[in-house]
Amino acid sequence: MLRLVDEPMPEIRPHDLLVKVHAAGVNRADILQRQGIYGARPDYGDSLVPGLEIAGEVAAAGPKVEGYKAGDRVMAVVGGGGYAEYARVDCGMCMSIPNRLSYVQAAAIPEVFITAHEAMIYLGELKPGDWALIQAAAGGVGSAAILLAHALGAKTVFTASGEERIARVAALGGTVGVDYRKEDFVAAAMQATGARGVDVVIDFVGGPYLERNLRALAEGGRLVQVGVLGGAKGVLPFDVLLYRYLRIIGTVMKSRSLEDKVAMTSRFSERWLGAFESGALHPIVDRIFPLAQAADAHRAMEASGNFGKIVLSVLL
Repeated sequence: MLRLVDEPMPEIRPHDLLVKVHAAGVNRADILQRQGIYGARPDYGDSLVPGLEIAGEVAAAGPKVEGYKAGDRVMAVVGGGGYAEYARVDCGMCMSIPNRLSYVQAAAIPEVFITAHEAMIYLGELKPGDWALIQAAAGGVGSAAILLAHALGAKTVFTASGEERIARVAALGGTVGVDYRKEDFVAAAMQATGARGVDVVIDFVGGPYLERNLRALAEGGRLVQVGVLGGAKGVLPFDVLLYRYLRIIGTVMKSRSLEDKVAMTSRFSERWLGAFESGALHPIVDRIFPLAQAADAHRAMEASGNFGKIVLSVLL
């Protein structure tokens, strides 16, 4: 159950910023936390208040912070605590908000775009001219992956439900759309690549897709597993894995160390922040809910009807 309560003001540490939160992104991990999947795991962050990404204004800075001051507009992944009026964040996790973006737009960037870049480009090693298969491409991370792949100069086979959502993903730069309820994404991947297969698969579904994801890969291809929304158990075709020299790579941001998260943030910002500043990239915001309606925002995400990000307007 989600409800508004009074919490103490976060205490900042030497490398922290205290941020007056204007907007916070809603993520699947927030729902899993609400459902008790993580339990009381302080090692998964430094606050049990939900919310993993924020955009707002720096209210105060710790004595060892460099590069930020009160009044600066920042966006960041946080270790929990995003669904609040104030949040603390290590300065290494912060990025300056491009001038052209609002706080709501900025809140739709950190978690999904950093995750998409880390999975598809850093770990998956996608390069210009390569093919990627992106599952659940209408969601937050999926749509971010489509945008990054297109900006990189790669081509994509993507899955979504229904002609309208497929058309919207194609408008973002997706190459070949597949309605997963009616079509075989393996056949589509093979047809698109001349029977070669794709170089990278980005998957959020998990077990039910494992075997087909591997069969969609080209020799030497990489399956990067970002989620297991459909379940954690699947069929692993060892013959395909071995004889086609495939790799399976798992990644999740929430349980990574602060040092890992800072490195991921740095890799993303160095590569892509300028593209948001120029307008070459843009976040996709589906719906905006007031903080007091966070429960409604979770219901909307659980219904899987969103295209892009669901964002909370936190400034009260």
